[in-house]
Amino acid sequence: MGRLPKIGIRPVIDGRERGVRESLELQTMKMAKNAAKLIEENLRFPSGEKVECVIADTTIGGVAEAAACADKFEREGVGVSLTVTPCWCYGTEVMDSTPLIPKAVWGFNGTERPGAVYLAAALAGYTQKGLPAFGIYGRDVQDAGDETIPGDVQEKILRFVKAALAVAQMKGKSYLSLGYTSMGIAGSMVNPEFFQEYLGMRTEFVDSIEIKRRLDEGIYDPVEYEKALAWTKENIIEGDDYNVPEQQSDRERKDWEWEVVVKMTLIMRDLMIGNPRLKELGFGEEAHGRNAIAGGFQGQRQWTDYYPNGDFSETILNTSFDWNGIRQAFVFATENDSLNAVPMLFGHLLSNTAQIFSDVRTYWSPDSVKRVTGKELRGKAKDGIIHLINSGSTTMDATAQQKDANGNPVMKPYWDITEQDVNACLENTRFCPGDKGYFRGGGFSSQFKTAGEMPVTMSRVNLVKGLGPVLQIAEGFTVELEDEVHAILDERTNPTWPTTWFVPKLTGKGAFKDVYSVMANWGANHGAISYGHIGADLITLASILRIPVCMHNVDEDKIFRPSAWNGFGEDKEGADYRACETFGPLYK
Repeated sequence: MGRLPKIGIRPVIDGRERGVRESLELQTMKMAKNAAKLIEENLRFPSGEKVECVIADTTIGGVAEAAACADKFEREGVGVSLTVTPCWCYGTEVMDSTPLIPKAVWGFNGTERPGAVYLAAALAGYTQKGLPAFGIYGRDVQDAGDETIPGDVQEKILRFVKAALAVAQMKGKSYLSLGYTSMGIAGSMVNPEFFQEYLGMRTEFVDSIEIKRRLDEGIYDPVEYEKALAWTKENIIEGDDYNVPEQQSDRERKDWEWEVVVKMTLIMRDLMIGNPRLKELGFGEEAHGRNAIAGGFQGQRQWTDYYPNGDFSETILNTSFDWNGIRQAFVFATENDSLNAVPMLFGHLLSNTAQIFSDVRTYWSPDSVKRVTGKELRGKAKDGIIHLINSGSTTMDATAQQKDANGNPVMKPYWDITEQDVNACLENTRFCPGDKGYFRGGGFSSQFKTAGEMPVTMSRVNLVKGLGPVLQIAEGFTVELEDEVHAILDERTNPTWPTTWFVPKLTGKGAFKDVYSVMANWGANHGAISYGHIGADLITLASILRIPVCMHNVDEDKIFRPSAWNGFGEDKEGADYRACETFGPLYK
C-alpha cells in the first residue's frame, strides 16, 4: 500500500545577491541534477521500479526557500534528503530540519568557494540539534568547473541513498505474524515495540487457525489454485521419502498434502498483500491483506503436528518465481522468527535479491571433516566451514543455478532472471516428503545444495535486555564441497533439507579470528543470508535506525555512519553504541 518513496535533492547556495548568488546558480543546480542522474541510473526498488528524484524548484539560500522545498518534498512523497552545494551557505538557515527523513550533505571539495566549509558547519548544526546527518566529501580537490562526481563521492551517495530508501520503504508497513511462538524460539515472540520504535512498522497478529478457515471455506482464488497445482505437478520434482516404511504416507495422502500446501501458499500470500480477486468472490474483508512487507509462519509444532508443514509455501514465497512467472521475492520467515525476517528484509531492500533463511547449524573444522570423510578441505574452505541448513524453506534462488554473462553462479534481481535460470533452479531442487519425526502432519521440504561459490553476507538482529536490538554481520562466501564430502556431512544432519556451505572472511582477531569464532559468537540459531558483500550497506542502514552493530568483518574504510558518531570517541564500534543510545530509536 502507498507510493514508493522519492529522493529529495536540495541545492543550497550562498544567499548574498548582487553577484555572489548569481555566479553560483548554474553550478549549484547542476550539482543537484548530476546527483539525481547518478541515483536514477544506478538504483532500483526491489519491485523493479526505477528510483525517482525530486529537485527543489529553486536553489535554497535562506529559510523561506528551505520551507518551500520542504513543502514540495512533503507533497511529492520524499523519504530521503540529499543536500548538495559547491559553496559556503548559511548553515542552519538552509538546513533540512524534518526529523524522521534520513539526510546527507555533499559538500563539493573545491577551493574557489569551498562547499566543504559549509559541509562542516551544517554537520555541526545537525549534530547539535540531534538530527544526525551523513557528510559526503571527496578526497581530492576539484576545479570549480568540474561537473564529474568522483568515485568515492559516488560510492557514499549511493550507499546512503540505498540505506535511506530501505528505511523509507519499511515505514508504515507491517510484519505479519502467522501464529506465534514456535518451539520456544525467542525471535518468534514478536516484539511490537521493536518494530514500531526502530522500523516504523506495525505488527499484525493472525492466528494460524485463519489458514485452516480459509482452507475449509475456500477463501482463495479457485482459478489460480488450479493453475498453481498444475504448475506444481509439472515443475516441482518430488524427492525421495526418507521416512521408515511404516511411517510413509500413501500416494493418496501425499497428493492431498500437495493440494493443501499449494492452497496454503495462496492463502499466506493473500494474507500478506491482499488479493482483489477475493472481493469478486464475495470475500471483501479478506481481499485487503495486511500490508505486510515481511512475515513469518509459526508452523512447528501446533500446526505441523496436525497439518502439512509450511516448507513448500515458505520456499515459493521466498523465491523469485512461481506459477505466475518471474516476480519479486517475498520476505517470509520460517518458524515466525521475526528477528531473522528483519535482516532478510534489510538484505532484500539493499540488494533487490531473494534471501536465504537458514539455521546456523554446525561448525566443521578441517580435522573433523578429515576424521569423518577421510578428505581434506581445500580452497576457501580450508580453514573450516559452517553448515547452513534448515527445515526446507530456503529460496530456490540459493541453488546457485542462476548465471551471469560469464557463467558464474549468482542470485539476481528478479528482472534479470531468465526462464533458463528458473528451469535450472527447479531441476536442481527436490521436495522430499517431510521428516515425520519433525512433521507429523506431513508436507514437503525443499532439498538442494548451493552449488557454487558466491559472495554472500550473513546477518542477524538480536534483542538484548536492557540494551535493545543489535545487528551481527558476517561477509563471506558459499563454497561447494566434493560430492562425496557433501553427502557424508549432509547425511549426518537431515538429507531432506537444503544446504549452503558458508565460509566467513577472517580478520585474524575477535569474532573473526577463525571460522569457529564466528560460529561461537553468533547470537541465535538462525541467520539471514543475502547475495553479495553488503555489510557496509547494512552498517549504514543500522546507523539510521539507531541499531548498533555488535559484530562485523567489514573493512573500516567502507564504514559510513552519520557525522555525529565522530563525537562519541575514536573507537568506531564503541562510538556506535554510545551514539545509538544517545539518539535513541528513530521513531520513539
